Amino acid sequence: MNPLSTEANRASAMPQPRRRALLLAGSAGLVLAVTRQGVVYAAPSDDAKRSEAAPKPDDTKYGADSMPGGTVDDPLVFVKIAPDGIVSIIAHRVEMGTGVRTSLPLVVADEMEADWARVKVVQAVADEARYGNQNVDGSRSVRHFLAPMRRVGAAARQMLEAAAAARWKVPVSEVKANQHRVIHTKTGRQLGYGELAEAAARLPVPAEADRRLKTRAQFRYIGKDVVKAVDLEDIGRGRAIYGIDQHAKDMVYAVVAHPPVLGSKVTKFDRDAAMKVPGVLQIVEIDVYTGSPGFQPLGGVAVVARNTWAAMQGRKALAPEWGDSQHDRYDSAEYRKLLERAARAPGKVVRDDGDAGAAWDKASESQRVTAEYYIPHHAHASMEPPSATVLITQEGQCSIWACVQDPQNALDGVAKKLHIDKDKITLRPLLLGGAFGRKSKADFVTEAALIANTMKGKPVKVVWTREDDIQHDLYHAVSLEHLEATLGKDGMPVSWMHRTVAPTISSLFDAMAEGESPVELGMGAINLPYQIPNFRVETGNVPAHTRIGWFRSVYNIPHAFATQCFIAELAHRAGKDHRDYALQLIGPPRQLDPVKAFADKWNYSESPVVYPFDTGRLRAVIDAACKGAKWGRNMPKGRGLGLAFSYSFLSYTATVIELSVSDKGDVTLIAADMAIDCGPQVTPERIRNQMEGAVMMGMSIALMSEISFAKGAVQQSNFNDFLVARHNDAPPTIRTHMVNANRLDLPPGGVGEPPLPPVAPAIANAIFAASGKRMRDLPIRQVG
Repeated sequence: MNPLSTEANRASAMPQPRRRALLLAGSAGLVLAVTRQGVVYAAPSDDAKRSEAAPKPDDTKYGADSMPGGTVDDPLVFVKIAPDGIVSIIAHRVEMGTGVRTSLPLVVADEMEADWARVKVVQAVADEARYGNQNVDGSRSVRHFLAPMRRVGAAARQMLEAAAAARWKVPVSEVKANQHRVIHTKTGRQLGYGELAEAAARLPVPAEADRRLKTRAQFRYIGKDVVKAVDLEDIGRGRAIYGIDQHAKDMVYAVVAHPPVLGSKVTKFDRDAAMKVPGVLQIVEIDVYTGSPGFQPLGGVAVVARNTWAAMQGRKALAPEWGDSQHDRYDSAEYRKLLERAARAPGKVVRDDGDAGAAWDKASESQRVTAEYYIPHHAHASMEPPSATVLITQEGQCSIWACVQDPQNALDGVAKKLHIDKDKITLRPLLLGGAFGRKSKADFVTEAALIANTMKGKPVKVVWTREDDIQHDLYHAVSLEHLEATLGKDGMPVSWMHRTVAPTISSLFDAMAEGESPVELGMGAINLPYQIPNFRVETGNVPAHTRIGWFRSVYNIPHAFATQCFIAELAHRAGKDHRDYALQLIGPPRQLDPVKAFADKWNYSESPVVYPFDTGRLRAVIDAACKGAKWGRNMPKGRGLGLAFSYSFLSYTATVIELSVSDKGDVTLIAADMAIDCGPQVTPERIRNQMEGAVMMGMSIALMSEISFAKGAVQQSNFNDFLVARHNDAPPTIRTHMVNANRLDLPPGGVGEPPLPPVAPAIANAIFAASGKRMRDLPIRQVG
């Protein structure tokens, strides 16, 4: 009897033991961390070998090695086979729409020759010591776990083959796994995986060097659209369980009156009036965070009730009053003036090639080009607002169900705030109804735990309304981008100066932090590959007056909007075609060391040897998008094509937007051509989904969405005034173009975030092509 069949159920049941369990069967398993990146992403023998030498071992940690938990590639952790042959594969990362609950288990299944029809995907609990890093941020899932999951599957396949060879007393070279069974090639004898699992589990896990990975030609599932998402049917039929869907016996509900201004404390509220609302059970005060906000709860007053309606009515009855805050005077219009002053004054130099200042001084007025671009705050506004359910028993055991991107961080936050031993906490991630970075910040989970701690023995579900979500988010940073260039006789830039000014995410953890960090500057500000002899990037210091958090593609959004619009302006000024100008600016195909070429020591945490900046790949996506859009064709009056491109999260993307501008200034998108080179692809359909979704989100950023502040408080409250693109706004045609999709010799890049940055500038550039009017401020609600 295979003990794995019961373990598969335990992974999603309560309570969950935190000690490492045996997942194939038998004795304790082996945990292997990834080696240096050059080894991890080595190609199979039938693929072209990487030209770069593997990096020398040193103390620098790259990629998954630099993340908490690293990676685990032990089949005894991830693979479980029941006696009936059902293969359960652990999905250790949560699903928020990227398809990761399908893609990583699919990689394991393909390598182990499992029949996908007999595979069951089981969601892991929060436990990075057991499963490796679980933080679904930064487009890292496939990038960090493609190679480890391939090794998991290969090891499981070889263990099953070895078990069959031992039973038949034949050399292992005479047996071969094939779609859920092992075959003796000489006699045709067969054994199913369920028959072999227990014996296979007692065998040693093959060493990493001995694991035989498939060649590209042998893949059944990887890189092919033959498997639908594991949650697709449940989602379509309304059976999928998201964080907000969690139910438990005797559960009560809570909503929180949060301070309208960051850092303000409640000074007065009507407890008696709230308690008189039918169904209200308890009022709980939550202290305002101390020190820097981090991911701590904002504070306020919670109302606990028998249902959400009663809780919301009780919150209204509280009529809270709030004290002063240092952020009371935060006003978006005034803050923009601060950004402008900082952007027009010398800043901190973060990249300095040649002498841009001298080139500017020598240039004539006709050779100088200056532009400024403004991008406001944005809320994440995922369709599912934050929600968490927490049960704390009288004995101090804590169970959490939540829609979180970073389960371990959420667990750690609760343990720290409530002074609970981590071994007493079990966190079960549920499906996320969108996230975009918001749900990796688990303030709402700690908030729920604080309330549940006052209601021991009863599960407490905290629900944020849409208004809570929009008015108390960790917002995408507002920014002002100032660019200057001088042009030579050929119209090409002799100098480039970019001064980027925005509040930094570092202010979450250090309230005094000002100026974009090296990580933020490495998102499309300093790491530009253009052949410009005098290249200077500066950053200005401005304070943060609200919580600044990462947002899909983060600072790539303002940097790409500014630089891509500016390149289009330079091309027009030079009288050249935008595409041709951009390709000339990029120069010939070459591989650039990010540290040497751009002073970018971050490089998305990856090795500069394994992940050089490849201008040939950037050129290829520009060509693909332009070819798809039939760039250069004559356009009717009022219609135009706009191009933009970007390198972000180790992938190369380009977008061409076709749109029309009416006589009244209304913008209508007609088509989008999106090209991406993310290296090897696991599930192409999921990649297309992400690119199509990026068009819609990019439309929102370009044409509709804005968060603004007055007297320290957010002015928007719901989708009536925080506008997002809807189905009727979508362009009728979205074409996606995959570049280098089958190049296993390339390391994998990101997918979730890279398609977004080029969309807004492509829209702005298309508006100019259609109307002759430059749009430098977002959102562009109308072309005036």
